[in-house]
Amino acid sequence: MDEMAKHGQISDEDLRAALKEMKTYMDITEDDLKKIYSIALRHAEQRVSRQIFVRDVMTRNVIKVREDVDINEVTTLLSENRISGLPVVDGQERVIGMITEADVLAMAGMKKENAFKDVIRHLLGEPLSGPKRSKRLRDVMTSPAITTGPEADIREIALILDKKRIKRLPVVDEQGRLIGVISRADIVRAIGAK
Repeated sequence: MDEMAKHGQISDEDLRAALKEMKTYMDITEDDLKKIYSIALRHAEQRVSRQIFVRDVMTRNVIKVREDVDINEVTTLLSENRISGLPVVDGQERVIGMITEADVLAMAGMKKENAFKDVIRHLLGEPLSGPKRSKRLRDVMTSPAITTGPEADIREIALILDKKRIKRLPVVDEQGRLIGVISRADIVRAIGAK
């Protein structure tokens, strides 16, 4: 009981009370329960020590745009910063959407599913098929944005990014205000450093 006493978790009386509360016969001794608890506690401590939180690896200096920004500013920010997407925020810094390279191509009249070769053809002067889309950011951004909080485990975020086939998530506080971005690259760096 020394290890459990050290953690201040479970006493012998707690174990007896738990066994009584089960109201069924269990072929297990208090010593067996102590061993199980000790092993489970060790596993829990190891699991928690392996967790990496979003807050510890997210990018805090976030490049973002306001919902009323001109599309030329969006393309400049994407290109100059070599990123493929930006959070879109309102006047209170709340995330209201995401704008990506695919969205910009849609603004130019390309369907989001067009292949890269279609982009090259358009750059070489061939007309695009399909109607022109709106030039308003609000009309083509992905909204609502999928977001996460700073306390999430990056393993959970990696699964979301993979499942949704996206590269980044805005990190928001309790009021939905932008405080960071977590990207695939951030997760890879964190795993490599662990």
